[in-house]
Order: sequence, then structure tokens, then C-alpha cells
Amino acid sequence: MSAATQNYVNTNRWDTRTLVTMALMCAISVLLSFIETPPLFAGGFLKLDVSLTPAMVVGFAYGPGAGVLVGVVAALVHGMFTGNWVGALMNIIVAAAYIYPACAIYKHKHTFTGAVIGLVVATIVQVVVAVVANLVIDPIFYGYPFDAVVELIAPALIPFNIIKGVVNGALTLLVYKSISNLITPKKDQVKGL
Repeated sequence: MSAATQNYVNTNRWDTRTLVTMALMCAISVLLSFIETPPLFAGGFLKLDVSLTPAMVVGFAYGPGAGVLVGVVAALVHGMFTGNWVGALMNIIVAAAYIYPACAIYKHKHTFTGAVIGLVVATIVQVVVAVVANLVIDPIFYGYPFDAVVELIAPALIPFNIIKGVVNGALTLLVYKSISNLITPKKDQVKGL
């Protein structure tokens, strides 16, 4: 080996296996984003899906940055297929607001309790950020009157985002342990959650 090769230190945060896993989970997230259910109270413009679950699994396994990246890429790809770039922007904002807090808390408290606390905090953050984002984005891009958006906060936006957070969180808790033991090396596998 040459002196240059001996001094080489890999500073990449994610190895090839991690990147391939992230790409696979991103593809699953995109597929899940097309399985949408409009809640009865949302008037058809909000669609419930479970596409944040794969991103949350990645975030729990590899850290908040990886989870947010999967969530953002999946939202961009979904926006590319649907042509709804404003919806993609909203999904990016909501995904980051949901994934980052939960994964950051779980990273520091790597237990089932830490995961539950992270998901509860994430749902609250998601609700607040989604309401603010709708108040800003809907009048600018969709031309909705600000007062009309305000009127939707209590009957539609808050309940929808609570349901979305709870459903994605419950699915994450349900599948994380089995998936994480498949996607992480043996030495890093979790015992609790």
C-alpha cells in the first residue's frame, strides 16, 4: 500500500448497505404515498397515507438526517409523478417536522419509551407546523382567502394531522423492531423496540 492509501480515512456517514436500504425504503414510501384515503371530515382535499412510516424506520435505524432525507426524496418523487409541486412542498415540510423530532429523541433515548415519547412529540410538532404551513402556503399558491384557511384549522387540519401522526407512529412501532434487525448489522441491532 502506498502512503496515500494508508492515510485514507472514510468520512462517509452512510455505507453502501445503508444507502441501498435508504433507497429501498424511499421506493416503498413512494408506493405507499399513492395509497391515499380521504378522511370523512377533510372535504376531499386532504389525503391520509402511511408514507412516513418507512422514513421513520430509517430515521430510527440510521438517525434523523437519514429519515428526513428519505421523507423528502419520497415527497419529491410523489410530486414529480402527480405534478402537484405545492402539495410536494407541503409534504416535505410536514415530513421533516414529523420525522426529525421523533428520531432525534429516539437517538438519545433508545428504548420503547423513547420511541413513544418521540412519536408523541413529533405528532404535536407536525400539527403545529402543518397549520402554520397551510396558513402561509394556501393563500399564496392556491389563492384561498386567509380567513377560509383559518376556518379549516379546528375541523380539518388539526384532526387530520393528529390522525396522520398517530397512524404512522403506530405502524412504526409495529414494524420497526423486525425491520431494523434486517437492515442493521448484528452488533447494532436493537433489543427493546
